[in-house]
Amino acid sequence: MRTALFLAAKDPAVERTGDMAMFNLVLMLAQEMVAVRLLALGAKPRRNETSTVLEKPEISPVKLLTRSLLSGRSVVHERFGLGSLQHAIAEAEADMFVADHSYMAESFLASGRTEPLYVNTVVSESLVWKASHGLIGKLQAPRILRDEHRVAAAAESVGTYDMQEAEEYRAAGINRVAWLDLTLKPMVGLPRRELSAPRLAFVGDRQWRPNEEGARALLKIWPQISEGIPGAELVFIGRPAGRLDLPSGARDLGFVPDLDQALASCRGILAPILTGGGVRVKILEAASRGIPIVGTPAAIGNLTSTFGLAPASLDEEFIEAARRLLLDQEFSRAEGAVLYERNVQHWAKGIPQAAVEEWLQ
Repeated sequence: MRTALFLAAKDPAVERTGDMAMFNLVLMLAQEMVAVRLLALGAKPRRNETSTVLEKPEISPVKLLTRSLLSGRSVVHERFGLGSLQHAIAEAEADMFVADHSYMAESFLASGRTEPLYVNTVVSESLVWKASHGLIGKLQAPRILRDEHRVAAAAESVGTYDMQEAEEYRAAGINRVAWLDLTLKPMVGLPRRELSAPRLAFVGDRQWRPNEEGARALLKIWPQISEGIPGAELVFIGRPAGRLDLPSGARDLGFVPDLDQALASCRGILAPILTGGGVRVKILEAASRGIPIVGTPAAIGNLTSTFGLAPASLDEEFIEAARRLLLDQEFSRAEGAVLYERNVQHWAKGIPQAAVEEWLQ
């Protein structure tokens, strides 16, 4: 069996972000075909038989920008061209290397290793930076995209969670691209959903800018969603970024240790995301738990075909869909059951397993 060294920018044993949830899923599926090893960056270095976590250095913006100008790489890719990581890769015993995010391939490319490189793009950072990092993001986006294409061209195979992104790579002449049609495994033994209160949730780490952007967009229309519905409540779940100016009926729970318990009383999840791409973890979390979701086109992406979801534009269409969940608990329960069963069938057909196998074979 081949040994695959996975390269990650975060420690999956510590981080609870959406991209790390998907990373752990990919690791689980990859273990069916390769011997998995991990090389990651994190706050606390550690090492065992299968995992090595190196200290993630602090960023000096001035030094990073200077290095970026000298190398010609974007600041995102320059950030992860680390000497410590390059050395660890050069010394590693592995038959293949798998970079989680395109930028994690930079140290591999500089290491002199000649084994096959596989890349999971996760999300196009060029898209995120262009949409949510102001003028700097707009200036950096073309450079990030150029770096992403350069890495993809050097890879044996590229995997992406977004079907449209895969098509864009092919249009750029990079044909070794696999769409990773993954969903989270259906969860069992969940608390029964107690839906007596008209409550909806926004779920997401708001330290990721598209989530913060979506949360603030939702707050603008919440008064219209909740109008005339006694006791209507909106809860925000996930690490906060800045302080939200919360209207009546809205609460910010921040990070919760038991997500299942927090969602058991919610009639649905709202995903008013404006900047989309990559993995739609909110949708996958909802499907794995059987909780209905109202999402914009950017939030749902190609999961429309996977789950039969109809995206709602962030206007009257979104407002009415959210209000229906608040007003009708039986409708919420039925919609959640349909979503859960579609996810069960997705796994029963072996689609996630086949997607990872196609990418790594």
